[in-house]
Amino acid sequence: MLDRITFDPEILRGRACIRGMRIPALVIVGQIAQGASVDEILADYPDLEVEDTQQAIQYAVWLTQEQVQHA
Repeated sequence: MLDRITFDPEILRGRACIRGMRIPALVIVGQIAQGASVDEILADYPDLEVEDTQQAIQYAVWLTQEQVQHA
């Protein structure tokens, strides 16, 4: 369950954010993709928790899942 990923039209126009903060999940995933460690991300965003970074990754995985339908 992705209970730390929130969508609120009043915050960043409804983009996926971490716990209602103005920190888009995409920013966290992007930093990880660029090689940042979780510790570096937490230093840059002191309001985040380790679980937030884990759920940002889980959210990205969920977005990329494809259902394959066999005929």
